[in-house]
Amino acid sequence: MTNAAARFSEMPGSLREKSRTVRLDGDIPALVVHPDWERPAPCVLWMHGRTVNKELDPGRYLRWLRAGLGACAIDLPGHGERFDAQRQHPRATPGVIEQALPEVDRVVAALGAGEFSGLFDPERLAIGGMSLGGMVTLRRLCDPNPFVCAAIESTTGDLARLYGGRDFPEGRWMVQHEQDTIARIDALPRIDRMTPIPLLALHSESDRALPFPIQRDFIEALRRHYTEIGADPGMIELVTWPETGAVDEHAGFGRFSNDAKNIQTAFLARHLLGD
Repeated sequence: MTNAAARFSEMPGSLREKSRTVRLDGDIPALVVHPDWERPAPCVLWMHGRTVNKELDPGRYLRWLRAGLGACAIDLPGHGERFDAQRQHPRATPGVIEQALPEVDRVVAALGAGEFSGLFDPERLAIGGMSLGGMVTLRRLCDPNPFVCAAIESTTGDLARLYGGRDFPEGRWMVQHEQDTIARIDALPRIDRMTPIPLLALHSESDRALPFPIQRDFIEALRRHYTEIGADPGMIELVTWPETGAVDEHAGFGRFSNDAKNIQTAFLARHLLGD
């Protein structure tokens, strides 16, 4: 049994019954979940963080399923079924983001064709991700896209500030990246290109891997952008906890994990189902 098959077998039976593991567009490993595999359903494209995989946190997908939402969780480049230890190192993050960005469009196209044709409503698509996956999400939203809402966790759209390191006690990020490399994948310089959609951001204020002030200021910049173009800045929801007990206050929200998942599910259901 492969590692991916073993992870799949460990998921709750009620989730496995509604899930398929596939390769989208030939080479993108995905876990695809549908409420009944019969009628068109809304779908959330979800991307995990660095060093983990698409099967992580099945409780998230189970909540979405019970709410009537479909899901498509992909393995980011170098992760899960595409395992490459070198691509999981912090120095590889910019390259992973660059490769993942066009893959988002390939995944969306694949969900509307072939065996999935007619199963996912193209007018009710959401995108989201945690940490590295959230960085891909925010950068992708800077260009024309089909998504009606987005949900992110423990991430930021200001990579120049993150990798500049001034928000860390050591005064620098763990590895150095070339400025022009970061410029290609950074959302903040392109923030005026974002089409306003409802956005939910979750964060621990004690996050040691991605300091909260970086994301707080990015969210404020995004709210200003919404206001400047006549959109409601209230579409952006920021939910934080002073501290959660999670590892490095970065992954999973610790004792508030259940609250975080419920808040996220309610947000997605509200905007994809009208609940």
